[in-house]
Amino acid sequence: MKRTIVLLCICMCFAACESTQKNKEEISKFKVVNPLLTDTLSVHEYIADIQSLQNVEIRTKINGYLEKIHVDEGMPVKAGQLLFSLNNKELKQELLKARAMLKTAFAESKTAEIEVQNIKKLVDKKIVAKSELDKAEAILEATKAKIEAEKAHEQSAQISLELTQIKAPFNGTINRIPFKIGSLVNEGTMLTSISNNKEVYAYFSVSEKEYLEYITLGAKEEENKITLLLANGENHNYPGKIETIDGEFDKNTGNIAFRAKFPNPKLLLKHGSSGKIQLTKKLKNALIIPQKSTFEIQDKLFVYVVDETNKVKEREITILDRIPNLYAVASGLKPNDKVIYEGIQNLKQGMVVEPQVVSMKTIINQLKTN
Repeated sequence: MKRTIVLLCICMCFAACESTQKNKEEISKFKVVNPLLTDTLSVHEYIADIQSLQNVEIRTKINGYLEKIHVDEGMPVKAGQLLFSLNNKELKQELLKARAMLKTAFAESKTAEIEVQNIKKLVDKKIVAKSELDKAEAILEATKAKIEAEKAHEQSAQISLELTQIKAPFNGTINRIPFKIGSLVNEGTMLTSISNNKEVYAYFSVSEKEYLEYITLGAKEEENKITLLLANGENHNYPGKIETIDGEFDKNTGNIAFRAKFPNPKLLLKHGSSGKIQLTKKLKNALIIPQKSTFEIQDKLFVYVVDETNKVKEREITILDRIPNLYAVASGLKPNDKVIYEGIQNLKQGMVVEPQVVSMKTIINQLKTN
């Protein structure tokens, strides 16, 4: 009997030891990080619509045949430089006719003036009635009015003739020329367009939240810089400056448009180019964690933290800003919290783990090299 009791005690002891060993083996190791409190930069990208500082269509104001093209597509031009000549023979004849009519009007006015002087002498001698003088003076006034009318006719003919010589309104670059010499063009026909690309505008839209952040925190020039990322992934060599903001939000998107200006001395950027605005903002005393440490439940963001007894607990957090592969945390964490870094898909609330602390700086360096 005693032997049986001893054997039973031994078995129970072995079972307890085996259970303890099994529990120890079930405790898994997980890498944990302490949130890093530091100053950092946040970069936000926005699709940009690039437009020339000046981009206008060159249209003819008269009907005629395209007589000569003085420039070529893609050619730089100066303000006032001759671009196109339209057929002007009829307009030249019209100007000559107007000048001749003006000379005739001057001659008629001179004759009427002499007539007034002669009649005035006769009136003084009481040879003719005063009504004859009044009549002569009225004819003189009519000839003076005719002179003014003919002057206006001459000026109109001169302007029409000048419109056959189409010139550049400003320094720029000529774009596509769809018509060739001899083409009949009507009033309003677009002959080409001209772009001034010494500076360019970049239009981009931001959300209402980002707009408010910019206005309240980031509008100081010394705390922000704006760069343009080109379509080939390279940065434009010249930093830009936000100049204006639209007066209202787009009802469909809820966004508001910004306009930035960039120098373009080498004329690299063209009207209609594409790119991305990169807006950099300083974050002071930001609490940084890896994005990899977070998970989402019903549009809310959570992390797993390890308490003093090495138990895992869910913790809801809110985000201040997004950084590549990192989050700046607004609330929910403190610098001394232990946040599970990876393997969160294998965790459950209340699990006991063996934390292995990894430096946030080490993780950040690894993320930069990947």
